[in-house]
Formats: sequence, C-alpha cells, structure tokens
Amino acid sequence: MFHTIKSQDNFQNIYKTGKKIYGTYSLLFYKENQMNHNQYGFVASKKIGNAVCRNRIKRLFREFIKQNEILLPKSTTFILVAKKKSGEEIKTIKYEQIEKDLYKIFKIKK
Repeated sequence: MFHTIKSQDNFQNIYKTGKKIYGTYSLLFYKENQMNHNQYGFVASKKIGNAVCRNRIKRLFREFIKQNEILLPKSTTFILVAKKKSGEEIKTIKYEQIEKDLYKIFKIKK
C-alpha cells in the first residue's frame, strides 16, 4: 500500500518547487521529502475525456506504481499528471503503452 497526497497545499507546493519530466502520456512532478516513504498523487483534469476516462488513466498510473514502487527512489513525493493525449487515446490505450512511457520517465530499466 502506498501513501497518497491528500491536501491541495501539498500539490501546489510540489507544482511550484518540484522538478518535472515530460512523457508521451503523462507529466511527472517530483520532489524529495523528509519522510522515510514515498508519496504519490494522481491527476487527470476535466479537459481529459469524461469521468470514466479520467478514472481509467489514474487506475493505470496506480497499477504501475504498485508493481514498480520498489524500483523508485525513496523519500520522494511524485505527482503523475495525465496529458491531454492520453485522454484522447484512453479508450484504445493499453497498459503496456502507459508502462513503457512511465519506465522512460522514471528511468527504470525493464
């Protein structure tokens, strides 16, 4: 089980002071934290399809984190933001495409 970011203040802090990496389907914001565990936030704006599409992309992001959390740097806060391209393709996109994109963003060797 991983820890999620709950407060809007935490999200805003990471957006303003964190670093970002662009991927094909997502944007990653990250910043080191003072805790001994990672924190995660998943965002899909209303510009991305309907609620079904937004929830699906966030489920795919969460699944990737569940399967690869041990490979990620410790004591870091991550926010994964779905890009508009992912919303346009969400009905046909496969988990493998998201996984490949996130491996590239997180610089994980498969």
